[in-house]
Amino acid sequence: MKTSISELRRDLGLTQEQLAALVGVTRQTIISLEQGRYNPSLGLAYAITRALKRRAIEDVFRLP
Repeated sequence: MKTSISELRRDLGLTQEQLAALVGVTRQTIISLEQGRYNPSLGLAYAITRALKRRAIEDVFRLP
């Protein structure tokens, strides 16, 4: 799954570690999500979307 996590995170001035802390996962999970190696649960996708100050999950996650 492609994501805009890294771009949106950087736009907000957040590190991977800070985003991970905001959504309750490890930094490694954020890295895996940014690299498209891990598909999040719906709950995690929603938490990341909110942490990145977006309204729709589709603003952050894109299906191939």
